[in-house]
Amino acid sequence: MLDGAATTLIILLVLFQLKHFVCDGPLQTSEMVRDKGHYGRWLGIKHAGIHGLGTSVVVFAVTTAPIITLLLALVDFAVHYHVDFSKEQIVRRAGWTTSTPPFWWSLSADQMLHQLTYIALAALAVTTV
Repeated sequence: MLDGAATTLIILLVLFQLKHFVCDGPLQTSEMVRDKGHYGRWLGIKHAGIHGLGTSVVVFAVTTAPIITLLLALVDFAVHYHVDFSKEQIVRRAGWTTSTPPFWWSLSADQMLHQLTYIALAALAVTTV
């Protein structure tokens, strides 16, 4: 049987998966994808902000600590923004397209980094509950 912390961790990880699907899927526009490769452009920032907002909802589901919720949301925003920007820079500078295997490797690396971020955020959130 799982203890309370383990159960909370699993719940957080599931919620982060749902959040990632919604924010990187239906809520992401092609214009956001275009702007993610240009540092400081509004729609790339907005995309990462949507992720940060989603993280605040996820974390607030298990803790009502507003400072912890805000800090973890800001971490997700910053990490998500820079992971996306870096991936776009690598892909564009190399000239990779969806028809070249390295494009898919870079996309997989991008997604892996987002998932590792969620594991770290969930672990941090559990230690504060």
